[in-house]
Amino acid sequence: MRAPPPDPVVADNAPSDSVLTVYDEEHLITYLRLLDADVQGAGWREVARIVLHLDPEHEFDRARRAFDSHLSRAKWMTEHGTCYVVVHRLKKRCQPQWAPGLDWFYYSGARCLISG
Repeated sequence: MRAPPPDPVVADNAPSDSVLTVYDEEHLITYLRLLDADVQGAGWREVARIVLHLDPEHEFDRARRAFDSHLSRAKWMTEHGTCYVVVHRLKKRCQPQWAPGLDWFYYSGARCLISG
């Protein structure tokens, strides 16, 4: 996994796949910024404007949909997505010794499914 771009263009909707996507990898910094704003209690309009570069005054529905879906995905990443990042890095480090029969492991209390 390469370092994500610092400020990528966001789609109208974040992915809803049950696995980490290329889009997720490219938007890790965006997700972190959204989570930080959420913890600080920032208003969604301000966050959409600053983090997502969408204008809620001119594109209310699009900005709200993008904000909601990306924040939801950011929260998913904290619960499930980190497993995929760890798996990717483990596979990279452990090649070729990676055990092909291993299909899951525990990481920070979460059961991580290994796919591919």
